[in-house]
Amino acid sequence: MITFIPLTGFLGAGKTTTMTAAALALQAQGRKVAVITNDQGVELVDTKLVRSKLDSVAEVTGGCFCCKFEDLVEAVVALVASDGVDTVIAEAVGSCTDLQATVVRPLRQYYGDDMVVAPLTTVVDPLRHLAFARAAERGEPESDLSYLFRQQVTEADVIAVNKLDTVKPDRAEELLATLRAGNPKATVVGYSATTGDRLETLLDAWRAPAGNEDVVLDIDYDRYAAAEAQLAWMNQELDLTATGDGFDATAWARTVLRELSAWAADHAAVIGHAKITVETADGDFAKLSLTESGAEPTLDRAAGATAPAGRAVVNARVACEPGDLDAAVTRAVEAADLAASVTSSATTPVSFKPSYPRPVHRLAPTGA
Repeated sequence: MITFIPLTGFLGAGKTTTMTAAALALQAQGRKVAVITNDQGVELVDTKLVRSKLDSVAEVTGGCFCCKFEDLVEAVVALVASDGVDTVIAEAVGSCTDLQATVVRPLRQYYGDDMVVAPLTTVVDPLRHLAFARAAERGEPESDLSYLFRQQVTEADVIAVNKLDTVKPDRAEELLATLRAGNPKATVVGYSATTGDRLETLLDAWRAPAGNEDVVLDIDYDRYAAAEAQLAWMNQELDLTATGDGFDATAWARTVLRELSAWAADHAAVIGHAKITVETADGDFAKLSLTESGAEPTLDRAAGATAPAGRAVVNARVACEPGDLDAAVTRAVEAADLAASVTSSATTPVSFKPSYPRPVHRLAPTGA
């Protein structure tokens, strides 16, 4: 019997870091674990990082699990057949919701003889949650993105507050208490996927029964689609060549994200997330990420020595028009090329807005 662990949560919440840390922890306990990444586009930065740490990795691209349900099932079947895994952790696109109805219940109904579906887990960034909460306290109208975030939390069996190391302990406990009071059927846990602190509380929650599986979201799909359409999505590859003896892949990526962060702050453009990997000719790579306009990039992995050439992958999800994101990334790359003494050759920018969500299945709770 396969255990399938579904993760959701807003862009930048740390789903990939959570998935990877949890997979390694479960492997240490003797489980054979595979993971599945997911995105509206192709060429995923996250997949590269995960494959550097785990052997069994698949991806579902071109849409969320709900709209690519059969692709998700095929990925699970392939991982079990090729790698003999007994546990699959799958993270959905960060702009997706309504997964109880479109993924969890269909898996339980149609594949329940072969798999146990663990409680649906929504990963939450505490700072993002507090920002949405402050806007509500000020009496601001709920934005479509905030609406989407609220739906993700409402349908969770487990609310997993990641990045507790980024907030003060008293503020963290206050946030956990608020989430417990507002979501009495959910299990609320707090941890840091980066440090591993309290990660075992999340693993324990996955072993417990789902407490919110009968939830019926009162969701407006037009508004859901509008929230997704606020974000421009870019996935782009670039070939990098040093004009001298070598270039620093980490520094190049950091400059790109710093420039993009500054542009987003100047234009009041919300960054869902932006991520870059740069792989050098010897197989080493750097990975950096950004989840807030005006903020410094986060270093997830540094490359070692300088290299004569490399290939970069840029994933960016920003609340702006696709053409504006293309132009901003192009300018950021030009600045990084100049600073690192690099010439770059990019694929044609492929920024787009996601299409209207049309799930393959949408099931009501049993007995509803």
